[in-house]
Amino acid sequence: MTAAKGLVVPAGGGKHLDMMAPGRFAALKLVGHETNESIMLFEETLPIGTKSLFHLHRDSDEVAWVLAGEITFKIGDEVAVGGPGTCAFFPRNVPHAWKSTGAETGRVLFLYTPAKAGGLVEEQQRTGRKFASMSEREMAEFLDRHGWEIVGPSPLYALDGADRVASRRQRGALDPICVISARSVAAPE
Repeated sequence: MTAAKGLVVPAGGGKHLDMMAPGRFAALKLVGHETNESIMLFEETLPIGTKSLFHLHRDSDEVAWVLAGEITFKIGDEVAVGGPGTCAFFPRNVPHAWKSTGAETGRVLFLYTPAKAGGLVEEQQRTGRKFASMSEREMAEFLDRHGWEIVGPSPLYALDGADRVASRRQRGALDPICVISARSVAAPE
């Protein structure tokens, strides 16, 4: 490995990636080879209802920082909801999922450290290859190459509308929140 050089990515900068759904796209801000594989960082725009699969990363921790909208996170067995300023930490080898559950489009800054798991997003940007175009074998090799494992479909499929609001009120969720190792920590008052 060579020493990484500092760099600045201006507002609106980065490599752009169409994320396979109307209105969903990402801007890759810092990619692995630019940071000596230390981190990979991208900003993703998430239309209402957009969700991830239930998955884990074998070799990387992940952080999500909500910039706009409202995102519901499931980390292990815990579920938390947060708006702008919310951060979530997904430890490696812990299954997790997220969903844009607010009334407006979400924007989230995602960071992987080390950068290996982010290589999946980088490779999609570089090749233009979408999951739908891959055979089952190609998909398994692709996920394995970047240390990803799909645990199952999103467990957050039912978190919409009135159910989400009622669930949030029952839990007494506060904004902003920070989710750390599958436990919620309320922001200081």
